[in-house]
Amino acid sequence: MMPPLRGKDFMLRPFRAADVQPFAAAVRESMGTVGAWMPWARHDYNTLDAQEWFARCDANMADGSAFDIGVFSPDGRELYGGVAINQIRPEDNLGNLGYWIRESRQRQGLAAGAATMMACHGFHGLGLTRIEIVAAEANVASRAVAVKIGATLECIARNRLILRGRPVAAAVYSLVPEWFSGG
Repeated sequence: MMPPLRGKDFMLRPFRAADVQPFAAAVRESMGTVGAWMPWARHDYNTLDAQEWFARCDANMADGSAFDIGVFSPDGRELYGGVAINQIRPEDNLGNLGYWIRESRQRQGLAAGAATMMACHGFHGLGLTRIEIVAAEANVASRAVAVKIGATLECIARNRLILRGRPVAAAVYSLVPEWFSGG
């Protein structure tokens, strides 16, 4: 199990059973923002969906294939969103960095802070040598976070993501330890 990581304005920690209801509520609250870009975010997202997700997160963390955790208030009680290093490819020593913040907590620097801390964990805790951020080309908010934390835009990849059943272009950013200052 991954220990909590503490920032000034937030804490990163694995999800717990008590987080099921707040997680489902945060997803439903954020349909206008997160829901536009994350296919898993649906208007009818419920506690059963959250329980299934938490079980998958625990299994993935146990086998080292992904580290999807929550972004919480400094005391760990209020759920702000999620951050992850997932799609880990040990043979290439890389992973994908993803993040989302519930709508009522957006524009407070939480996504950049959580993404920076998770990238540091990826480099120092997991020993990765490359972390990618892949965001739909039109996802201005996610792309702004990538830039804010110092990621390098490498390309706009055609048909890189599927959104609502259709292929879309995505901006591919990278972080590497020797160029990463931690935001």
